[in-house]
Amino acid sequence: MKLAIVHDGLATPGGRGGAEAVLTHLHGMFPDAPIYTTVYHSDRMPEEFRAFDIRTSFIQRLPFGASKFRAYLPLMPTAVEQFDLSEFDVVLSCSHSVAKGVITSPQTRHICYCYSPLRYAWDMYHEYMETSWRSKTARLLIPPLLTYMRMWDTLSSQRVDAFIAISRFVAQRIKKYYRRDAQVIYPPVDMANFSVSERLEPYFLIVSRLEPYKRVDVAVEAFNRLGLPLLIIGDGAEREKLAKVANANITFLGRQPDQLVREALSKCQALIFPGEEDFGITPVEAQASGRPVIAYRGGGALETVSEQSGRFFFPKTADALVNVIQGFDAGQFAPSAIRRHAAQFDLPVFQARIRQVIQS
Repeated sequence: MKLAIVHDGLATPGGRGGAEAVLTHLHGMFPDAPIYTTVYHSDRMPEEFRAFDIRTSFIQRLPFGASKFRAYLPLMPTAVEQFDLSEFDVVLSCSHSVAKGVITSPQTRHICYCYSPLRYAWDMYHEYMETSWRSKTARLLIPPLLTYMRMWDTLSSQRVDAFIAISRFVAQRIKKYYRRDAQVIYPPVDMANFSVSERLEPYFLIVSRLEPYKRVDVAVEAFNRLGLPLLIIGDGAEREKLAKVANANITFLGRQPDQLVREALSKCQALIFPGEEDFGITPVEAQASGRPVIAYRGGGALETVSEQSGRFFFPKTADALVNVIQGFDAGQFAPSAIRRHAAQFDLPVFQARIRQVIQS
């Protein structure tokens, strides 16, 4: 059986996120499968990606294609449609944007592991208009462009033979926007890579890309008031803006090696997770380290965090987050129980379920 993997893009500022972590695991399962993607920026991605068979679209060859790829959004649908996948028996697209739009032959089985329908075109359209597209030019050009993207997104969803959603939250949106059913297979965390620390430090922790929709600004405002130590690991478009308004108790560490991230997770008082995510691998990684999570009450966190492993705040405001942290006591949580809760997302569970779908 010849299999190909299609991924939206491998060039996001801020380095490896959840989608790239899943891709790493899929490559480990299917090491001979080529990876088709719109663009690839090797300096932004993990070093091990340089050994992968990555095949890019024509956008890679356009001026600043890998670094300014967002400017080429109108060309993304055409880019994935140009991939010739006729030699493959199975195509596994990993999509939160355009990857699911590839064209396959009648003999090819196309399975889409869907991170989300196109968020900035559907459910988060108005939020993006308020936080990311504020200029007059953007407000003039973006709405008609996204009207086109919504039409193409709906049309291209019919090219998929079977949808897999990363959470029940995403499966509901697939049903709403695509009118398609999807089974749920949660993204994996390799529990073997995480351990419980015997010694805790006084800091709280955020591990995230620093993009507007991640809502790290809510946490910065809250910790400015609280004065408690907060470490922020990650990079992105919002870093400079957030650093300017943060007080001295908040430290920005930028991108860090995986080993340092794991150590930071295992020793923190709690992981702060202020955005609404489709799933959110980082909270599971924190729980694999035996640490509780303080998350916004919405999205995938409702499926990964329990009363035994964390607390929720609502609404998505600094006031609500401050109230939860003021009443938070890390000693109320048993690290061993938190880690047992995370075991349902372990890598072997993911591997077995993905193989079952593909082999069937």
